[in-house]
Amino acid sequence: MELRTHNCGELRDSDVGKQVKLCGWLSSIRDLGAVIFFVLRDYYGYTQVVVADEDKKEQLRAIPRESTVSVSGKVVLRSAPNPDMPTGLIEIEPDCIQILGKCYEQLPFEIAASTQSREDVRLKYRFLDLRNPEVKDKIVFRSKVVSWLRNKMTELGFLEITTPILTSSSPEGARDYIVPSRLYPGHFYALPQAPQQYKQLLMASGFDKYFQIAPCFRDEDARADRSPGEFYQLDTEMCFATQEDVFEVMEKVLSGVFKEFAPKGYKVDEGPFRRIAYRDAMRDYGSDKPDLRNPLLVKDVTDILSEKAPFFEVGKTVKAIAVSEFKETRKWIDALVEKVKQNGASNMYWFKLDEKGEPVGGISKFIADSKDALADRLGLKANSFVAIIAEEKGAEKQAGYVRTELGTGLDLLEKNAFRFCWIVDFPMYEYDDDGKLGFCHNPFSMPQGGLDALNTKNPTDVLAYQYDSVVNGVELSSGAVRNHEPAIMERAFEIAGYGKEVIEEKFSALYNAFKFGAPPHAGIAPGVDRMVMLLCAEQSIREIITFPMDRNARDVLMGAPSQVTQKQLEDVHIRVVAPTVTPRD
Repeated sequence: MELRTHNCGELRDSDVGKQVKLCGWLSSIRDLGAVIFFVLRDYYGYTQVVVADEDKKEQLRAIPRESTVSVSGKVVLRSAPNPDMPTGLIEIEPDCIQILGKCYEQLPFEIAASTQSREDVRLKYRFLDLRNPEVKDKIVFRSKVVSWLRNKMTELGFLEITTPILTSSSPEGARDYIVPSRLYPGHFYALPQAPQQYKQLLMASGFDKYFQIAPCFRDEDARADRSPGEFYQLDTEMCFATQEDVFEVMEKVLSGVFKEFAPKGYKVDEGPFRRIAYRDAMRDYGSDKPDLRNPLLVKDVTDILSEKAPFFEVGKTVKAIAVSEFKETRKWIDALVEKVKQNGASNMYWFKLDEKGEPVGGISKFIADSKDALADRLGLKANSFVAIIAEEKGAEKQAGYVRTELGTGLDLLEKNAFRFCWIVDFPMYEYDDDGKLGFCHNPFSMPQGGLDALNTKNPTDVLAYQYDSVVNGVELSSGAVRNHEPAIMERAFEIAGYGKEVIEEKFSALYNAFKFGAPPHAGIAPGVDRMVMLLCAEQSIREIITFPMDRNARDVLMGAPSQVTQKQLEDVHIRVVAPTVTPRD
């Protein structure tokens, strides 16, 4: 016997008179005494049921909301149609109402308003949160995006291949999740931060175009656009490919998926996307992921202001961002200054030009004799506002933060648009905050100029064939033309302070593969979760993940991470040592 003949979203006035059977959740109920209306909800939609029979009314009054019920009855026209419901022209007069699964406990929140509840409560009861169509629809949307990506990559000649989840630990930037081995005491697997080595090995194996919707695992702290623990990326690699080949493919994919799923009326860049060198991006935008919807630019004014108070300290770099037709109050400016300081800047200086074009407010008394030079450099007009950052280190990034805050705070961003760009020509190496030289991106990139560049140039002057795709100020993906020569690999790691023994231990498979006729290859891996987050106009990536961890990398629904038994620990030869620091709440 079938449980249902139709779903709750498909009946129309053409079905009037039919005997039907529906199943779903008792979503809402209106008891008017003489008659009871209730709405049945399933994955597909809603259908109203009207009950006038006294016995059935008493039965219905005893059924808690969010119980699953079966309704058999006749389709009739509604006396008061609801134009907001696809099924709003009809309702069901039931012959039989049956409880399939009773809701035994009080709901922690109203299903229709679950997004207004605290995140910890939503995640603990995620199975209820997902019943909210507003939440469910984002998961459905994500599935459609993934399906489109799969079809597009296949259409472009890429072969979907899955790679191992249990692999070896390697120094790829983030912390690994490690898994102890039962058979090999003291040895550990690692969950892959990305399928980087495997996809390069596939190219060395003779496969031409690879992709997968790859799960990646990184023990990182949460951010609005980054989920702790795990995420998914459209992982790709191409044999005998250049940077241009990657761009040509990815511009079709990224432009295509955003065109397909962007809200109606949105403008989406088509290829070729704008290309911006890393150093130019940092100079003009103060960021390597610039939001091109923001019309503001960062300008270097060190030569104009470095000897002026309060910027005269030796070694300071001075950056300025100008805004025309500025109308905000001193209170607004002070709030911005405070935000900039909280971001790590020593200060944010400022001045305005009045209706006559004369400097007023802030540091105006210090720059009077530099007015013309600043006006020329910054394109200043009457009623302009200028924000200034002066730092010995990090002036570019702080100026980039100010640019972003001004653009968003003053509502200057272009509306209803997805603006893409490529950031190219990344440095191969950079110094960290401790003064240690390391890889800027990853250790697998081909240096521009090859081995000769590594041997003859200052390391920080060596550029790599590395590139990022960026949209609306969000980094979607990183990629690179890969090194495929053993000698280059050895020298690249040597410069970063790693000996040949590190290569042989951590990257032995890749290193060996390069000795057997490895082809030139290149790839990239756009983040699927970030794509969906942007297309859904969500501020938090957790909103588009079915069962996300919370900000503290906890799965509060399943209770992970959790303790295990002593027997489980003994099986994998692990002894737990009590931490010296109390775990975060």
